[in-house]
Formats: sequence, C-alpha cells, structure tokens
Amino acid sequence: MAASVMFHDGNRRLQDDFDSRRIADRLEEKLTRFAFTDQDRAFIEGAMFFFLATADAGGRPDCSFKGGTPGFVRIVGTDELAFPDYDGNGMFKSLGNVVANPAVGLLFIDMGEKPRRLRVNGEARVSRDDPLREHFAGAQLLVRVKVRAIFPNCPRYIVTPGATEPSTYAPRPGYAPPEPAWKGFDDFKDYIHPRQKTPTESS
Repeated sequence: MAASVMFHDGNRRLQDDFDSRRIADRLEEKLTRFAFTDQDRAFIEGAMFFFLATADAGGRPDCSFKGGTPGFVRIVGTDELAFPDYDGNGMFKSLGNVVANPAVGLLFIDMGEKPRRLRVNGEARVSRDDPLREHFAGAQLLVRVKVRAIFPNCPRYIVTPGATEPSTYAPRPGYAPPEPAWKGFDDFKDYIHPRQKTPTESS
C-alpha cells in the first residue's frame, strides 16, 4: 500500500498498541477518496450545518459550528468546496486560525433515520474578493477548501435529535452493544482487530 495520507506516528503507535493497524489501513484503502462522488455532493450540498476544526499557528485547536440553508456549502471542483462566512461575534476564531494555519477538518452529520457522517480534510483559504461570494446572500467572506482526504465514518453513536436514549451501540454497565454491520462486510471482516483491554487493565 502507498504511504498513508491519513495516519502519522501518533496514530500508528496506538494502532500497534491495540493491534488495529490492519483494519486502519484497510479502511483507508477502501473508503478514503480524493475527489467528491455524486453521493458526497448530494449529502454536502443538502446539509444545513457542519462542524469546522481548525488550529492556530501553534497547534492550539478550535472547533466551530457552521450553519445555513441547504446549498450553503457548495462543491466547486472535483476536489474543492466552498462556504460563506456569515455575520457572527466578530472574534474570527476559526477563520483567523485558517489565516495562520490553513489545515482544516470538516465533519458533516446526518442525524436522521439513517445516520451518516462524512469527513473532509484539506487546506483552506479565506477571501473577501472571491467572485463566488456574491452568490451567497449575507456572506462577509468566502472560504475555499482544497481536499486532502474525504472519508466516511461509522455513524453508530449518532442519536436522532430529541432522543431520550443513547445509541444502541453505546457501551454502558450491564449491557453488551451489538457489533456494527460494517464489521461483517467482505471488505473488512478479515481485518477486524481483536477486542482488547487497555494496557493498564491488562497489567
């Protein structure tokens, strides 16, 4: 397999501690992509919100909620999306981070009957002069994100808004949660790592 775009030494150390490197590599091989699919476009452009992770030049992180009407995030190229910056509190925590450090992570979540999560990692740039900004009513700035990696996440812990019970997959005392279906898929079932105790519990 080619060099990983997803994992660094810190990821690898924990994968090796818990014998999950094989499934991590398999998930990257089978699920990670570098251009948006038609399904990605429909999901992203239909979203009314997403979460934006950024970090400043010193690596100090921040995470913010971005919302709007469906279509406020647009796919503008095979590997590029754009979204507007609307009026806020004026602190520019997220976009100020982007100016100092363009690396970003976007998390899109569908909390409906069939939950779904999609991550988009890439490099962002902020502009007041981008002509696309005119197409977003109320936009002060426009942010473009060039993709580094696109990958779906297992949605098992998502709960429907208003639910009073946790996800059926959430561990809790006296309860054995079911395994998610994907672990039985042909692409993954031979790569699943054994369930292990933490190093402290094993010692």
